[in-house]
Amino acid sequence: MENLFRLVDYEDMFSKRCIWVNGPVIVGAGPSGLATAACLKQQGVPFMVLERAECIASLWQKRAYDRLKLHLPKQFCQLPNLPFPKDFPEYPTKKHFIDYLESYAQKFEINPRFNECVQCARYDETSGLWRVKTVATCGAAKSEFEYICRWLVVATGENAECVIPEIEGLGEFKGDVIHACEYKSGESFKGKKVVVVGCGNSGMELSLDLCNHNASPSMVVRSSVHVLPREVFGKSTFELAVLMLQWVPLWLVDKILLVLAWLVLGNMERFGLKRPSEGPLLLKNTKGKTPVLDIGTLEKIRSGDIKVVPEIKRFTNGCVEFVNGEKQHVDAVVLATGYRSNVPSWLQEGEFFSKNGFPKSPFPNGWKGNGGLYAVGFTRRGLSGASSDAMKIAQDIGQVWKQETRQKKQRTNACHRRCISQF
Repeated sequence: MENLFRLVDYEDMFSKRCIWVNGPVIVGAGPSGLATAACLKQQGVPFMVLERAECIASLWQKRAYDRLKLHLPKQFCQLPNLPFPKDFPEYPTKKHFIDYLESYAQKFEINPRFNECVQCARYDETSGLWRVKTVATCGAAKSEFEYICRWLVVATGENAECVIPEIEGLGEFKGDVIHACEYKSGESFKGKKVVVVGCGNSGMELSLDLCNHNASPSMVVRSSVHVLPREVFGKSTFELAVLMLQWVPLWLVDKILLVLAWLVLGNMERFGLKRPSEGPLLLKNTKGKTPVLDIGTLEKIRSGDIKVVPEIKRFTNGCVEFVNGEKQHVDAVVLATGYRSNVPSWLQEGEFFSKNGFPKSPFPNGWKGNGGLYAVGFTRRGLSGASSDAMKIAQDIGQVWKQETRQKKQRTNACHRRCISQF
């Protein structure tokens, strides 16, 4: 307690409200933060969840397109201690997943402090505690808070901020320019020529959605990409890979997946989609680059409804010029250029996290740092990776919590016995 008073100086006491958290502070109320909170609840450890948006899972609720579905079967996407309802489809929709997360938060009584953005968090060596400073917004009013805690769980994830590429002339382009996080449906692009920058799962799916709404999409492919069928012979490709990895090495599973992809999808290089030299699973594990699971985009590419174009050189007025010299008139641009971590912008720490906002230690060792610092949702292994980290974190904190609680009870009982013996 003496350390706590030393920690809070007089200036801070008058400029902001200081709050002691009897347990960890979790930054982020997405699936990773919710999973960690639920696992801590099971361990009997209290916690505080801070969320900058006004809802849980803001990426899904505010920044996801309408037709989005989970790319993997639901059994690989459920959070700890609560399976998906049996009547949910094999690949739950955006609405299904949001409903699932809402029920998850309700079941485990997770009540985040919404509209509270973390400005900075740092470890105080003197007290051995974390100081987490936030700004809470309520309408036009803003309030500053500082949370003092022993453990800090970073759950802001891999997709906290959208990535906007620097392309010559993009700022002067007169048509519509949006990031994929702003895209909802291709309905508003009907009859328009649209350039989609990016060929990952989002870029492929947005191109398909635009095509289905009678737009004319051109998809920019700047580098090699692995495209796999979502299912092979009625079985999830991901599920097949997981089963094979139990018996055969990863390099062989990669070769089998590529053979299956060739049998189902055919040769894609003639359409401008070149495969990387590394296998899809090896590339995912080493560089975090997820293979694309095709849900119909390749069929539209073959038919010519979706054009594959090379890297963009520059924008000029209503035209786009590609690196091969070709020019094309376009009405709109959709940037499916991905997201990045925002951890370096607020976490004052340099040992556990690297400059790109990811833990320096690769999976499965990137969940625990020093001084009570933890990370969840940075494994590049989707929801299953986040769930795995959440359970480890809760078990680690819970073990300390239970041990100290037991010792405290023993001291209390011993004191109580001494008091009785004096009468």
